[in-house]
This record gives sequence, C-alpha cells and structure tokens, in this order.
Amino acid sequence: MTVRVRFAPSPTGYLHVGNIRVALVNYLLAGGQPSSFVLRFDDTDRERSKDEYVQGILRDLRWLGIGWQEEYYQSQRLERYTAAADTLKAAGRLYPCYETPEELEYMRRRQRARGKPPIYDRSALELTDSQRADYEAQGRRPHWRFKMVPGTIEWNDLTRGTCSYDAAHLADPVLIREDGTFLYMMPSVVDDAEMAITHVVRGEDHVTNTAVQIQIFEALGYQPPLFAHLPLLVDADGNGLSKRLGSMSMGDLREQGLEPMAISSLLGHLGSSDAIEPFDSLQALGSSFDVSHFGRSTPRFDPAELLRLNQKLIHALPWDQAEPRLQALGLDKADAAFWDVVRSNLTVLRDAAIWHAVVHDALPQQDFSDDDRAFLAQAAALLPAAPWDGQTWKAWTTAVKDATGRKGKGLFMPLRQALTGHDHGPEMSGLLPLLGHDLVLARLTAG
Repeated sequence: MTVRVRFAPSPTGYLHVGNIRVALVNYLLAGGQPSSFVLRFDDTDRERSKDEYVQGILRDLRWLGIGWQEEYYQSQRLERYTAAADTLKAAGRLYPCYETPEELEYMRRRQRARGKPPIYDRSALELTDSQRADYEAQGRRPHWRFKMVPGTIEWNDLTRGTCSYDAAHLADPVLIREDGTFLYMMPSVVDDAEMAITHVVRGEDHVTNTAVQIQIFEALGYQPPLFAHLPLLVDADGNGLSKRLGSMSMGDLREQGLEPMAISSLLGHLGSSDAIEPFDSLQALGSSFDVSHFGRSTPRFDPAELLRLNQKLIHALPWDQAEPRLQALGLDKADAAFWDVVRSNLTVLRDAAIWHAVVHDALPQQDFSDDDRAFLAQAAALLPAAPWDGQTWKAWTTAVKDATGRKGKGLFMPLRQALTGHDHGPEMSGLLPLLGHDLVLARLTAG
C-alpha cells in the first residue's frame, strides 16, 4: 500500500509539541515525502479560527522541515459536507433534534439516576411532523444527529492493537449545529475519503471518535482508513499540554534558539521503544522510524532532555554548516578555529556570540583583590612569546604555578576571569591562541 497521510490542525491556537509530534509521526510514516503528506486546516469554527494561527502553523511546519504539496481548508469545502449530509438524511442516518441544552442536561441527569449511561435517548425520532412544525414555529432550529446502528465496531489500531466498541454504548453524535455549521466528525470523514488518506494518525483522545467515524465512513459508502492513536504527551510534571495557553509552543522553543532537529529527534521516538538520540536530518530519523514501536504508556516531554539533544547537535555541527548561521548572527570575525574551540561549550548556537565578544570585544572592568592583581601581574611577566598553540596554556600556567606557588582554583580561576570575564567556558588551551599575546597582556594588566 502507498501510504498517504494528513495533518489536520484547527487554527484556533499555536502549535505545541503535542501537535507537532502528531504532524511529525505522520510525516515520517509517509516516508518524509511531501507528495504523501496532506495539510488540511479544520477551520469550520468561525469564531475561533484565525489567520494568525494559520500562518503560525505554516511557519512552524516549514521551520521543522515538514513539507507538503496539497493544502486544504475545510471552510472552502462546505458544499462537499452538505452533499454528504444530504446522503445521510436520505438514508435515514441523519435526523433533526430540537432539544435545548437545558433539556439535554435534564435528560442526562434522569438517565444517570436510573443507572443508565447518559447518552441521547433518540426521543427526536418519535416526533411527528406536526410537533416538528410547532418547534419551528417557536423559533427552534434543529441540530442533526447521526444514527448509530447496533453492533460491534472493531478495528486493528497500529499502536493500540485491537479496539472494540459496542455501538449501543455510544451516543448518536451531533454532526450539524443549530446554526447549520458542521462539527468535526463528518467533514473529517468526507475529507479523508475524498483525499484518499490511507492512514489516520492522531492522539488517543480521538479513539471514541474513530468508532463513530467508522460508521460514518460506511454509511457514506467509503472504506475506512487504517488508524493509529498516540498517547497524549504530558510535561515533565505530568500536566497536559495546551496550545491555547502556549504550553511548550513551537514559537517559544524556536525563540529559545533550539535546533529543529533536536525537537524532531525527541518527538520522533518519544513514547516508542526506540532509543532517543540526535539525528541531523528528517531522512536519517525516518530510516529508524516504525509506528508500531509506539506504546500505550503516557510519554513525558522533558525540556532538559531536549537541551541535551540540542547540545549534541551543536557540538557535532561542522564548520561549513555553522559558518552561514554565525554570519547571520553578525559574528563576521568567526572562523573555523573559533568554532572548533567554542562549539563544545554551547547549548544553543546563539551562545557563540558570548565567546565571539570575549575574543574580539573589550571586557567590562574586573574587580580583583590586591593579592589577585599582584598574581596577575606576575603571570603577565611570564607570558611566553608568540606564536601560540594548543600547548601554550599548559606551559604558561606551569611556569606561573612554579613562580607563585598557586595551584588549583587559586591558579586557574583568576586567569580565566581576567582573560574572559567568565568563571567557566571553553578550554583555555583553545581560547588562548584566539586571544593572542597582546590582548592577553592587556587584560592581565588592566586596572
């Protein structure tokens, strides 16, 4: 079977890592082929769908390297859903209901009191034409429910295994609101069928929806696709993620300077039996991907793990790829030697600007004790002549140790602070040749 998938976000908020995980898993399942990945916006909610969210979703997907050739908007396909609704009405599977929200709540309370499941009792099916006309005269407009047929609904879920539902325990879902707008259920089915989607991969919060939608597929004469339902992500504390609250949003992660492949490397295997490790491309990640490796346990998205992956990717980034990005950060004097020295100390690429400033800009005035200033003056007098290389730091500090009797932190910390303005950072054996004799001498004797 040629796999064809879709990602169908609602543009009612910005994407968070849970949404992106679904998009990424779909993309990897499609072999990373844009021709097999359909982007479809579920924008039938007129009040909450906004173009700024559409643009944010497009930006996030492109930034991650997820591509597509087909892009759809459900708001532009309403005639297709109307035609499907007419088919279901003609078949007696879509029927009008006139209850108010208050009446429905009373019905549910009454059923609970009787020990019955709080599902719709189909009383609307008993209405006469005259009763319907009376409701219409009162100004009531119907919402339309899909009539479930008795029997077992079963499918083999690609991640959960066999799933089975008794249709008698499922309420007839509302497909069309009183104002004539469509809810999620039927448009999704129509689109998946007409767009030839072979696999629907989404969160486990849609499992019950799948049972209902399988009957809608069949009622419309369509073959249901294959389904896979992923456990929903939680944060490191076990709390759910919310796109409307901006929790772990892609925009936030991008602003933090994280690498797209750090995010994809984590989300592509999170919740599966595969080891989480850094990949430098979606193609490399896809070569180890298997949707059947995902389990049913709840995976935790840990920002600390994301940072570790990001560090590994930065540390392995070759100069030819780092150079244009450093230039974009305004680090025009950065070169391959600078990159080799600083990259192992970076968490995100833009941190290179800190060490670029150390090497090329003036340092703030340092505050040293009289003893440390005297020590730095002695160290300055012992500076070796240029040229310097990777062995100069060791030779110099050995000479300073012998002359002053200082060792350990008392030896190395004042030198590092005087030369870099920081008490930690890249190896001084690499930084020293980048600084050069004259700048080191000036910083040791400053003030």
